[in-house]
Amino acid sequence: MTTTATGTRTSHVMNAVRGRIAGRMLGPGDRLPSIRNFATTMGVSPSTVVEAYDRLAAEGLIRPQQGSGFYVSGAALPPLKLAEAETPKARAVDPFWVSRQSLDADDTTLKPGGGWLPADWMPNDALRRAIRSLARSDDALLAYYGSTRGSPALRRLLLGRLAESGIPAGPDNLLLTSTGTQALDLICRFLLRPGDTVLVDDPCYFNFQAMLKAHQVKVIGVARTHHGPDIAAFEATLAAHRPRLYITNSTIHNPTGATLSPQVAHRVLNAAAANETIIVEDDIFADFEPEPSTRLAALDGLERVIRIGSFSKTLSAAVRCGYIAARPDWVEGLIDLQIATNFGGPSPIASEIITHMLAGGGYRKHMEDVRRKLVRIRRETADRLFRLGIEPWIMPRGGIYLWCRLPEGLDSGEVAQAALAQGVVLAPGNVFSVSQSAGNFMRFNVALMVEPRIYTVLADVMKRPVLSVSPA
Repeated sequence: MTTTATGTRTSHVMNAVRGRIAGRMLGPGDRLPSIRNFATTMGVSPSTVVEAYDRLAAEGLIRPQQGSGFYVSGAALPPLKLAEAETPKARAVDPFWVSRQSLDADDTTLKPGGGWLPADWMPNDALRRAIRSLARSDDALLAYYGSTRGSPALRRLLLGRLAESGIPAGPDNLLLTSTGTQALDLICRFLLRPGDTVLVDDPCYFNFQAMLKAHQVKVIGVARTHHGPDIAAFEATLAAHRPRLYITNSTIHNPTGATLSPQVAHRVLNAAAANETIIVEDDIFADFEPEPSTRLAALDGLERVIRIGSFSKTLSAAVRCGYIAARPDWVEGLIDLQIATNFGGPSPIASEIITHMLAGGGYRKHMEDVRRKLVRIRRETADRLFRLGIEPWIMPRGGIYLWCRLPEGLDSGEVAQAALAQGVVLAPGNVFSVSQSAGNFMRFNVALMVEPRIYTVLADVMKRPVLSVSPA
C-alpha cells in the first residue's frame, strides 16, 4: 500500500470520527469504538485506526485512557449542524437528501422514494365537503387557538379506535398534536437529554435518525428481521447500553414492511421492562393492515409504551394532526411542553376537518379501497422489479413499501444519484440504516411505481436490459 493510500484511509477514519462527534452521535466523555471493531466497520486495518486515533488525540478532540481505550474530550462542541451547507442535489445521500428531493421536486419529477399515496387515491371529495362544512362553523373555531389536549370530538373518535385495537385508553391518556412528527419531537423533548442512548431498528424510518440527531443523543441500531427486532441482539443491546428509548413500527414496518410477531413482542416488552427502556410505537400505518396484528401498546397497557400516530398517510398530508397515547402523568408533562413550543394543541380547523372525515363509514370504505389497490399494485411492482434483478426482502401483508435488494455490485446511493439526474427520486437503503449496512437495498413506494418511465430509468442507471415493464 502506498503512503498516499494509507494517508487517505487515515483521513477517512478521522473524518468519520469528527462527523460522529459533530452530529452528536458521540459526546464528551463517550468511549470511541474499539480499534478492532472500528477497523471492521470502516473496512481498514487496525493500524490505520490507531494512526487516526493518535492524530485526533494530538488535536485534542479525543483522549486516550490507559487500558480502556479512547474517549471524546470535554472540549466544547461546535454549534449543531444537521447537515453541511450544500445544495440539496450536491449533498451526501442522507435522510435530509431524500426528504428535500421528495418535498421540493417539481411536478415533472417522479417520486417512488416518497412516503405518501397518489393525490387521486385520497378521499378528496370528502375533504372538500368537510371544508365546505367548516365554512359554516362558529367564528370561535375559525379564529381561536386550539385547546391544550386538542379537539374533544376527535379525541373521542380516537379513543374508540384505540379500544378497537385493544388499548385501554381513557381521556387522560390522549393528547392531540400538530403532526405525527411533532408527537415524536415532544416525546424526545420530554424524556431525553443530550448524550442519552436511543435504540432504533436497523433499518428504520429515516426521519427517526434525523430527529434524534437534532436532539443530540446517541443512536444505536438493532437488526430488523421478518418478525421484529433480532431478539437476541435486542436483549443484549438493552443489557449493555440501557437505552432510554426504543422507537419502532410494530406493524407494516418502515421501510421493510415486516410485522411484529406475538412471540417477539413479549420478549421485547420483558427486556424493555428489565432495563427500564421506554418504547415509542409509531403506528402510522395501522389502517393499511388487512387485519389487526400484535401491538406493544395493547400488551403493555400504556405503562411503558407510548403510541403515536397521525392521518397524513391515509387522509391528507396537507391537513395534519397527530396524537400521543400514554400514561396520564406523562401526558400532563407533554401538555406543558406543547404549550411551550406550540401554544396550545393542533389547529382547530385541521382537527375539525379530520373529525368530519373519520365520522361515519366513508373513511372505512376509503381504506378498504386503498388496501385492494395496494394488493394488486404491490404484486405488479414486485414482478416488474424482479425482471430488473431487484428482489423484495419480504412480501408485506399490507402497506405501501417494498424493501428490495439490488443486483450484486450495485450501490443504491449511487443509483439514486444517477436516477435523480433523470428526474426520478429514489430512497436508497443506507439512509434508513444506522450501521450503514443497507447499501445494496432500496425502498420503493408501490403506489408511486405505476409510471413505466421509472423502470426505464432504473434499467438505465443500473445498466440492465428492459425485459418488459409495461403495465399488466
